[in-house]
Amino acid sequence: MTDTDTPKSSGERHIERIMDELDPSSDRFQVLQSAKRFKSSWVELGDRLLTVNSRSLFREWGYGSFEEYCTREIRIKKETAQKLTLAYRFMEKHEPELMARREEPRPLPDYRSIDLLRQAREEKGFSDEEYADLRKSVVEQERSHPTVLKQFREVAKSRQEPVRDPAVPLRAALAAARRLDTALEGVAELPDGYRDLVGEIITHLEGELEESEVRVDEG
Repeated sequence: MTDTDTPKSSGERHIERIMDELDPSSDRFQVLQSAKRFKSSWVELGDRLLTVNSRSLFREWGYGSFEEYCTREIRIKKETAQKLTLAYRFMEKHEPELMARREEPRPLPDYRSIDLLRQAREEKGFSDEEYADLRKSVVEQERSHPTVLKQFREVAKSRQEPVRDPAVPLRAALAAARRLDTALEGVAELPDGYRDLVGEIITHLEGELEESEVRVDEG
């Protein structure tokens, strides 16, 4: 069976109907095209969604929020969009070698597995060794997402006892503040000072985290 013979989902047909009405060179068309290729090119879609959110392009296209745009136009859930954008940012910052592979035929790791790497590093307090083992499964061994998820949960479960490292809650709070800052980029008519306040929180947490890590090194 050829690609043209493969039955299309209702989501694909919905996207194609919108694309038929658009200029192929437009931003909106390009995002929809990326959404059609979602499974094979999630990095491209994550990149474009960051642009849509940060520039509030969804408002120009008739949507009241980024979440509404994602669910109604490109047919992905809010949680999926968040994981895509966070995974893209994480890979861009911490895995530039993987990012350089985005144009190669060889598929990249599942975005959900990349997001687990992000959580392990930024939120769950994995040790360097635990993180390295998880990264090896994702990047080097290219394990399936269910396998990576099982490994992640086993380590996370072992860390459910009270955390004594003061850097762990600081990293989690900093990650949450950064997510909030990203989300607020797409909010119109935000009261004056709100973004500045979030920025101050991020700066404060970064300073506290740096100090805590210095204390650990000195100890």
